[in-house]
Amino acid sequence: QVQLVESGGGLVQAAGSLRLSCAASGGSFSINAMGWFRQGPGLEREFVAAITWTGGTTDYTASVKGRFTISRDNAKNTVYLQMNSLKPEDSAVYYCARSRRFVLTRSPGDYDYWGQGTQVTVSS
Repeated sequence: QVQLVESGGGLVQAAGSLRLSCAASGGSFSINAMGWFRQGPGLEREFVAAITWTGGTTDYTASVKGRFTISRDNAKNTVYLQMNSLKPEDSAVYYCARSRRFVLTRSPGDYDYWGQGTQVTVSS
């Protein structure tokens, strides 16, 4: 059973930065694309970013382009989300997930394993 554990969330001031980590165990994601999603209070789950197994191709939702960077270290079985220039509207529970595919996808239904989530709160 693949397990994904997020860490790095917390409280940060607007314009600040956080780096989220997602550590995988119990399996390999060497071929799988990985993604980050977020869900704010009373809102739908939103795609944030995804990355191919090589790390050579990434995809971002428009609202985070230029501010967030997704990366992965396959040797450490870890995926990262570097978040810069944070805004209050970025506040949400952030989830990492493993895709069933090796190509990039924004659809939650294409992801088969999910972490427990980590809370990010951006104050003004």
